[in-house]
Amino acid sequence: MADDLAGDRIGSRAGGTFRTVRRITALLLVATLVATCGATLPDLGKPGWGGAGLIGGGGWPFAGDPVSREDAAGASYIPGSSVVRLKNGRVQLVPFGAETAITVNADDPRVAAAVRSDQAWLARGTVPSGGPTVPDGNRLVYQEMASRALLDLRLLTRPNGASQASWYGAWRYSWPRDSAFTAAAFVATGHYAEARRVLRFLSRVQHENGQWAARYHPDGTAVTDGREAQLDSLGWVMWAAWFFHAQAPEAAAELPELWPMVERAANHLTRSLDVEGLPPPSSDYWERDPDTEEDPRRPTLGVVGPALAGLRSAASFALGNGHTKKAHDWQKASNRVSKAVAQQFAPYGYPRSPIEDGLMDTSVTFIAPPFAPLDAGVTAAIADAAVRQSLPNGGVLPGERWSGDPNTAWTPEVALFALSAAASGRTGEAVNRLDWLAAHRTSLGALPEKVDEDGDPSSVAPLGWTASLVLLTLAALESPLPLPRVR
Repeated sequence: MADDLAGDRIGSRAGGTFRTVRRITALLLVATLVATCGATLPDLGKPGWGGAGLIGGGGWPFAGDPVSREDAAGASYIPGSSVVRLKNGRVQLVPFGAETAITVNADDPRVAAAVRSDQAWLARGTVPSGGPTVPDGNRLVYQEMASRALLDLRLLTRPNGASQASWYGAWRYSWPRDSAFTAAAFVATGHYAEARRVLRFLSRVQHENGQWAARYHPDGTAVTDGREAQLDSLGWVMWAAWFFHAQAPEAAAELPELWPMVERAANHLTRSLDVEGLPPPSSDYWERDPDTEEDPRRPTLGVVGPALAGLRSAASFALGNGHTKKAHDWQKASNRVSKAVAQQFAPYGYPRSPIEDGLMDTSVTFIAPPFAPLDAGVTAAIADAAVRQSLPNGGVLPGERWSGDPNTAWTPEVALFALSAAASGRTGEAVNRLDWLAAHRTSLGALPEKVDEDGDPSSVAPLGWTASLVLLTLAALESPLPLPRVR
């Protein structure tokens, strides 16, 4: 996530029980912006440029091209595809092997072929809709939202496995933390080949010391903009690798790179722990300089939570693969982190920084299911954070007393609260969050990064992290997700 990022209005969706018609506007972004999961930058105000989603074509490589602002008005996806039917009846698609969309007549044979290809890909896995605990009308909307999220994740994932945060400008990079969730979403929906590609990319770009750069170009080269490595990425990638192995061991076994990647990351994280059991201060998903935190001497919960989940995941992965010594070492390290959380964060209600009256943020969900066992104190802290971060538009800010636009909601945060609720058995709360996300998509149904004070989607769309979290939430409502722990 980023502090004070510029937002662009992209338009709202119409469909199902959430039919609305909103204007499609946007924001002119400068090339130097560092976007989703990016940097601290001022809000640049309102409209200039925008798009409501990506056009695809069903063929390899799965290339996405944005729908223009003009074409988006009155357009819609042909169901179960990334092929766009325009208001005038003509159709836009990306031809097989190309990168740029073309406009053709609806009876062009390439249209039917592209739609069949997309639908066949969806059918090779599952499209979660929330299961029987969700009302019938909601399930129809959720299934359509999940279908769009899956197809968007595929369009954002390059042939080499680089999973881009989004398609535009400074969002067009691969963040390890976002990529980990993309891989997990592919696993949860049975798209194992795609999960392997994403995790193989992460293994290939990992530094020999076990770390990852803050972000990567789609070709796998690190972005050299002065950002330090971010330790939360180690935890998230280890969790995603274990999640793959736990959910689909045979499919995960086809990726031998998983074990050495996890081993390097877990060893690095274990060595980094201080005498109190905490990793060093590091930027987390806010990507903010640690020196600006309320307690710059210690890491935020946004670093500690993923570290705990990652070490537990690594220990479980090791035990399941016969590496008992490594499992013992990493379980011991995770116990040290768990003790530090109990001693330094719990007494203050699990704030972002471990100080009295510390500010709350969404990272409290990182120490709850599906990343950690259910705990009553953490559940209460999540409820407290949700209230403190809530907005009149129904969404939430990334954190309490957010330094960015105080009226704009961030969809990854809403989705993290939804995932936590779904994985913890709070179905009603999860459904309410999902309803809000479904109602605030773009006119083409893509999940945006933000929603402004008027309820309009803003910033880029689709956003891969939000799409992944929505898919994991729906999967959790259908069947319990595994928890990383060693028995």
